[in-house]
Amino acid sequence: MKEDRLDILRPCEKFTFIRLDLYDRDGTEKLFAGHVFDRVVHLAAQAGVRYSLENPHAYVNSNLDGFINILEGCRHANVPHLVFASSSSVYGANTAMPFSVHQNVDHPVSLYAATKKANELMAHSYAALYKIPCTGLRFFTVYGPWGRPDMALFLFTDAILNKRPIDIYNHGMMRRDFTYIDDIIEGVVRIMDRIPAPDPAWSGERPDPGTSFAPYRIYNIGNNNPVELMRFIETLEDVLGIEAEKNMLPLQPGDVPATFADVKGLTEDTGFKPLTTIEEGIKKFVEWYLERYVA
Repeated sequence: MKEDRLDILRPCEKFTFIRLDLYDRDGTEKLFAGHVFDRVVHLAAQAGVRYSLENPHAYVNSNLDGFINILEGCRHANVPHLVFASSSSVYGANTAMPFSVHQNVDHPVSLYAATKKANELMAHSYAALYKIPCTGLRFFTVYGPWGRPDMALFLFTDAILNKRPIDIYNHGMMRRDFTYIDDIIEGVVRIMDRIPAPDPAWSGERPDPGTSFAPYRIYNIGNNNPVELMRFIETLEDVLGIEAEKNMLPLQPGDVPATFADVKGLTEDTGFKPLTTIEEGIKKFVEWYLERYVA
């Protein structure tokens, strides 16, 4: 799938692809030394809560060592703005809804979440020390065509079409702020030119986690409309015209029962407004899936 995504991008004007592991310190240094970047949008990471339980070292290599290489590259190349992907998983044990960037996020429940919180802290330190403008975006359950095969929508669709039961965790008592990929892209593009400045109202006596005395900002980027998992599945069943066989299971380690993004800051600063309903998003995903895997 990665190679096919790349084939779509290759004809684009001024597009250059370099195959590089961000864990490769020398390679990353050469990348920054050999190019001039107006913006760096860092979306590469070892993703997924569940896999972090099986292979924690992959998360240290990619999300910590890889990210420090990006920060060092931005520092030495004087990059005007670094935008990086964080995750809604950083909210961890928080239960106050909707999740706000102004809440503390000090209780992660997975290593993946801990590495994404670490990315935010690392970026803040570079913004404070070297005045590198840094913006972190906390993604909320991204779905859509070309999405990861380990995500729920892909797994559910594949299982239903192949007459296998689908695993539903926490006995279906889950709510997710499912966010369609086009809305995510719109938010990322909008934020690229919104270079953060120090917040003059920031106070060390009442520190706001979402802003800073440094050129640093955190935003939630989500649909701002949490959906019951069972409704999500029912919508998929309607689009496919097939009723799923359901295997109800308990909540998995590292998972949380609900997510809900407060996107007020991103809306106020960029005009971001998610537009895709789950009915529209699931329909587009199924059309892509059927064309790619069934047609």
